[in-house]
Order: sequence, then structure tokens, then C-alpha cells
Amino acid sequence: MFYDNIRLLQEPGTKESLPKLEPIPSPMDNTGVVRIVFPEFTCVCPKTGYPDFGSIELYYQPDTSMVELKSWKLFLNAFRMIGTYHEEVTHFIFTHLCEQLSPTWAMVTGDFFPRGNVDTTVVFETPVQRPHGADTLLLRHTPHTRSYHG
Repeated sequence: MFYDNIRLLQEPGTKESLPKLEPIPSPMDNTGVVRIVFPEFTCVCPKTGYPDFGSIELYYQPDTSMVELKSWKLFLNAFRMIGTYHEEVTHFIFTHLCEQLSPTWAMVTGDFFPRGNVDTTVVFETPVQRPHGADTLLLRHTPHTRSYHG
């Protein structure tokens, strides 16, 4: 059965089996802000085994390293058969990225499609002042997962 193939995020070995994020040198000298949108994120509800669909957005100011985009895509695609809650997976992605890259500033949002009439958006941000230019990107932010009624 479909549900039997799911690994839980908190299950031993799951986090360690995820593809590695590849850091690459940053040419930005702490002067720019990067926005990466991944609008086709999927994971699985750990209670029901039903798929969850959402958009993961990364906003960050690199220090010395940036994330290589193919490694970011492979990392996020690896959650397709992992059972996790929206809040848990967004927090894991945020903390994992911060541990791997040590950005000057970072924010990760998880914007998930409504299921069971519940619409969830989760945001984690480093507790430092936002860099110049970040608010410009955030003003353009519009949810990629619209409700079915609007």
C-alpha cells in the first residue's frame, strides 16, 4: 500500500539520507539578496499518507557561500515520500540551510495548498535585521498556492 512506503522525517536515518546541499562561492560580498521559488514542493501527511502540495520560497543574503540550484532542487524533491507536517518540514529546511551555508540573513516560507479546508503558511526567519533589498522582494511575494475559491 502507498502509506507503507512513507518514511517519517523524524525517523532515524531519514534526515541523513536526504541529498546534500552543495555550497558554491558567493560573488556577492554581502550586497545582494537572493530569492528562489520552488512552486512544486510535495511531501506526505504522516497521519493519512495523503500528499501535500506547496511552494517553498527561500530568501537569503549569502555570506561566503550560496546554494547550488540543482542541489537545492534535488534536496526539495527528496521530500516527496517523506511523512511530515507543514511546520516541521519548513523548519527543517530553514535550519538545515542555515547550518550548511551560514547566510548573513535568511527566510524560508512554506505555503501549502488547502486540504480539509485548512490553508497553511509557515515562515521562519533569522533574528537579524533584514538586508537592504529584501523588502523589495517580499513586497512582490504572492502565494503560489491559491485556495480553490479564489
